[in-house]
Amino acid sequence: MTLALLLLSAVAVHPRGWADAREPFHVVGNVYSVGSAEVTSFLIATPKGHVLIDGGFPESGPQIARNIDKLGFKLEDVKVLLVSHAHIDHAGGLAELKRRTGAQVVASRADAEAMARGGKGDPQFGDSIPFAPVYADRIVQDGGVVRVGPTELVAHVTPGHTQGCTTWTTVQREDEQPLHVVFNCSMSVPEDYRLLGNPRYPRAVDDYERSFRTLRALPCDVLLGPHASFFQQDERRARMRDGAPNPFVDPAACGAYLDRSEQAFRAHLERERAAPPPPPEPAAPTAGMPPPPPAVSASRLR
Repeated sequence: MTLALLLLSAVAVHPRGWADAREPFHVVGNVYSVGSAEVTSFLIATPKGHVLIDGGFPESGPQIARNIDKLGFKLEDVKVLLVSHAHIDHAGGLAELKRRTGAQVVASRADAEAMARGGKGDPQFGDSIPFAPVYADRIVQDGGVVRVGPTELVAHVTPGHTQGCTTWTTVQREDEQPLHVVFNCSMSVPEDYRLLGNPRYPRAVDDYERSFRTLRALPCDVLLGPHASFFQQDERRARMRDGAPNPFVDPAACGAYLDRSEQAFRAHLERERAAPPPPPEPAAPTAGMPPPPPAVSASRLR
């Protein structure tokens, strides 16, 4: 795919305001927010190099680099690039970030395969939201550990939103207290997802169900995720004050998020069951220049 088409893809799928600039800030322990208004990226800084979770949209790299620089760190010191899931708003910028940093890309097998295809062949979106392919240097299994310096991150494969959706957990310390930080992948069900009778993802419902059980079993003191609205990032940041309790430390937020997400998941299933059967799968496109991707609403990606 040409650079022009990649940029066109990025513009077409930008829900309003998602990629707006935001100032970086310290979240908890050695975790920093370096992403945009709605699409998050997190830097986990260590003396031996840094970890970056999610690369945003295809053009998000310069903004992430500026935010890292504002915090006094260097993009070149990022050693590992992790991804929550293989959609354009989180994996779209990884190819450029990998080129600039030389960092190792680590992903689950299913999402590594999706990223190598540049998002094409998605079980929900098909080929409609492509991004620059990026190749994983390491495939992580469920329960696999990524270590950089003194920091360990554990992979929990929580499929549903994508087939390789990966939740990352780590233990951070604040005021000498250990805190379980959960970087939730995503448990949302965009409005045009097809969960029932989807030949490209026949186990979608079972995967969502299993992932809810997995996430509810995780110890969680701090909930973070790929979208700022999932954990009320702006509202919590506005409450941060020197000497006051950290508003991101909120164990109740973890269960509340899962309750909201599971309620929405079950409502989506009921709507699908009540709807007429979906039309047959569209025929494969003919060879030649692909059409520009359609505009995508916020509810379609989130």
